[in-house]
Amino acid sequence: MTHDRRLVEVALGNRSYPIHIGRGLLQDTDLLRESMPARQIMVVSNETVAPLYLAPLKAALGDRRFAAVSLPDGEQEKCLESMLPVFDEMLVNGFGRDCQVIALGGGVIGDLAGFIAATYQRGVDFVQVPTTLLAMVDSSVGGKTGVNHPRGKNMIGAFHQPGAVIADLAVLETLPDRELRAGMAEVIKYALLGDRDFLDWLETHLDAALARDPDALAFIVERCCQIKAAIVAADEREAGQRALLNLGHTFGHAIEAARGYGDWLHGEAIAAGMCMAARMSAALGWISPDERDRAIGLIGRTGLPTQPPADLGPSRFREFMARDKKNRDGGLRLVLLRGLGNAVVTAEYDGGALTATLERGVND
Repeated sequence: MTHDRRLVEVALGNRSYPIHIGRGLLQDTDLLRESMPARQIMVVSNETVAPLYLAPLKAALGDRRFAAVSLPDGEQEKCLESMLPVFDEMLVNGFGRDCQVIALGGGVIGDLAGFIAATYQRGVDFVQVPTTLLAMVDSSVGGKTGVNHPRGKNMIGAFHQPGAVIADLAVLETLPDRELRAGMAEVIKYALLGDRDFLDWLETHLDAALARDPDALAFIVERCCQIKAAIVAADEREAGQRALLNLGHTFGHAIEAARGYGDWLHGEAIAAGMCMAARMSAALGWISPDERDRAIGLIGRTGLPTQPPADLGPSRFREFMARDKKNRDGGLRLVLLRGLGNAVVTAEYDGGALTATLERGVND
């Protein structure tokens, strides 16, 4: 592998868009201007990312009408209140329906800015410029936008596809180690839900990726985007197989909501959630104990948690899991494993296995 640029297409008819992957993309003036052709540009970022990358983005776009809002960093900012200063800035500047919103940041900024774009004057264009591994491999792709509510994660939002995703791998050099590990949870998710070969590759190359080897990271971002692009193209609005992308998320979102958002990073909660899904799958006899241990072992190698918070008991778990968006007619649907690389969405499982899984985090 080389440090070349890679291109992944999300095929959605007239709403198809490119994912550009490579190093130095934020210095590629031609690419930025091509992807951001609007004369009015609204950049949404945060106080960690903006000092690093806002100025070169503004310089590249030259004579556009350019406004920016930098929000405090953290999952707790992914709420309706954080949208208001951005709307204020857009209205003060007289931005119309032909403006573009640019999401410059991680998953929180991407989801929030996308929802702002989906709702400002009933919908304007936007571009994702993800600056974390998690956002590059997952949240920037697929058009899910939204904010959290104290009673549930991502409960308020819209499907609104970006016009482009620009993943500059060079920005990962400034990413804190904890954030890099959190992103690796979503990477492992893609391997577990649908790509056994990728799982084999990760087991061999995980240490290189955690050491920020450029080729390893480039391959990871490209492969995850390819898997997600294929799933989104087949099921844009999560009527079926797209729900597989929520492996570990029903448990993980419950952890995040119960802990008030921000205590555990999203990737940390998803890591524990995937381990819970693996344990439950093994308890059902759907995967072997060896497969369970292999999945949990890989997650553990990243330094991510493999158990939920010990103080989050079964009743509290069920309270938050009952609000999951995959549920139908009051039934709790889970993404579980029928094998490594083979996930299923189902409400057909032995409730005793779920109870045992929820109790394990308290009793271990």
